[in-house]
Amino acid sequence: MSPRRVTLADVAKAAGVSRPTASLVLSGRGRELRISQDVEQRVVRAADELQYRPNIVSVGLRKGTSQTIGFVSDTVATSRLAGDMIKGALEAARERGFMLFIGETEGDAELERLLLQAMHDRQVDGLILASMFTRTIKVPKSITAASAVLLNALPEQPTPLPSVLPDEVEAGRRAARVLLDAGHREGIYLIGEGPRVRDVTRESVAAVERLVGIREALGEAGVKVAGGRTCPDWQPEHGLAATRDLLRTARPRALICFNDRIAMGAYQALDDAGLGVPGDVSVVSFDDHPIASWIRPGLTTVALPHYELGRKAVDVLFAQMNGDHPDPDRLGEVHRVPMPLRTRGSIAPPAG
Repeated sequence: MSPRRVTLADVAKAAGVSRPTASLVLSGRGRELRISQDVEQRVVRAADELQYRPNIVSVGLRKGTSQTIGFVSDTVATSRLAGDMIKGALEAARERGFMLFIGETEGDAELERLLLQAMHDRQVDGLILASMFTRTIKVPKSITAASAVLLNALPEQPTPLPSVLPDEVEAGRRAARVLLDAGHREGIYLIGEGPRVRDVTRESVAAVERLVGIREALGEAGVKVAGGRTCPDWQPEHGLAATRDLLRTARPRALICFNDRIAMGAYQALDDAGLGVPGDVSVVSFDDHPIASWIRPGLTTVALPHYELGRKAVDVLFAQMNGDHPDPDRLGEVHRVPMPLRTRGSIAPPAG
């Protein structure tokens, strides 16, 4: 049998005061209403001894807030990589005295509907609807019943909800610039997607935006992409096959891989061909997956800022909850979070 919850009436009885007096003292209004210091001390001491905790639900009903945020995602909570989004959101919420309720849909639209309804039933003050990878989504109509933010997702149709996304276009530019800064001007190939935007094979916001950024940065420097190989999936075995296919007809000086798993396969294909990284071929990639620091040489990559994405989503949500929208044009705004470059040992000036 669970112990009975200590109530405000228990504190008042132990302190020898009325329940309203105990309530005023514990809400910090004792001095304002000229309650004596002796009475205040008795109430505080009784509350400490009884380990009294206020009923958050009751407090929320009086103040019109539940001090909670709902976080509904597809597979963020169970993803080793994207889980830092939740960590960032948790810490940003906790700093404001809020709790995070987390629900996972595994991509099931009906489960998503039920989870959102459950969040509304618990009167959360705001909602974050998150995706493990950047994609376009159909925004449920019910989500607008509370302040809400899309995290790592863009709406299929126009919506007033703000979105928080990694800055993938700038990430593509950074990946290209690090090769340019090392002196590469020729023999730059893409592994995963491209070389043209219309060659993108995946329904992926990241693929398109990374490619746009790469082409922009190279184009501004007067450098052309030498070619590319697409991958049906961004996994090591496909990076291996695509790079092997490239090596049959070309001798690359540098590879831009569309994620670190593809780069891992590219490393293997280069080694099989007797080519070293970075002495013969420089390699740069995206995501900062743990394998980027495990493989040798360490892989230079543009990191997905999962933790910062989670924090930013909470910041944007609180701005919305506080009515911080002086400019109506800001509704539906897309907030881009920078993707930092992780410099390791996979890039060198072109040989010869």
